[in-house]
Amino acid sequence: MFYDSLLLFSVLLFATAAALLATKGGLDYHSPFFRTYLFLVCFLFYAWFWTHGGQTLGMRAWHLRVQRFDGSPINLWQALLRFLAAIPAWALLGLGYLWILVDKDRLALHDRFSESVIVRLPK
Repeated sequence: MFYDSLLLFSVLLFATAAALLATKGGLDYHSPFFRTYLFLVCFLFYAWFWTHGGQTLGMRAWHLRVQRFDGSPINLWQALLRFLAAIPAWALLGLGYLWILVDKDRLALHDRFSESVIVRLPK
């Protein structure tokens, strides 16, 4: 997640620069439209990687891939469910991630909701 956050931060900087150019510097950072725009940029960042190869750059570094239970790539709907469910899983002190310790299939809560799984790839 750390590697991906660095890359996502860079993407958000470019997205903000584009918004500043589009508004000629008159961007209201507290605007719900701007915040929604950044939220969509975050979703599109993850959705693109997850639906096109199943790996973000950080996942590639650790030889991990997200996929459906049957091994096929997740679709956009699953990416959306995964993204939305991961927000509270992370925000609640990682409890959604710690769920793997008690889950019979070792799935995090956002894995359960999106019917996806993280697999370790051979090196």
